[in-house]
Amino acid sequence: MADQTGSSLPDRVVTGAVVHHGATGVGLGGDLEHLAPAAAAALRLLADAIRKGADHCDVVEAIKSAGIAEAFADVFDAAADKELGSLPDDDPFDFDIRLAADNLSAAASDIRRAISPWI
Repeated sequence: MADQTGSSLPDRVVTGAVVHHGATGVGLGGDLEHLAPAAAAALRLLADAIRKGADHCDVVEAIKSAGIAEAFADVFDAAADKELGSLPDDDPFDFDIRLAADNLSAAASDIRRAISPWI
């Protein structure tokens, strides 16, 4: 396969994605609308690389080395912690908030349990 420079490199896959960042910064709403789609696009690029001839074992090893599964689970853990942090002082056992936090925490556990045995 020829890369963008015209040379033939059969073990190299050229692909790319463009993400435009907002001006307000992460945490303030600007970049958040782009971060999740960018993360999804990065994973799709890895899948595309395999379809275009990259060694699937190398891609899986790169995912494992990068800790992508753990990072994905960390997003849900952080959301669960944030949800628990929003418990009102007058009702620290608010059912709806605790249920949402438990569901987010369970999602993190499910991600770890589903992905970890495979990589």
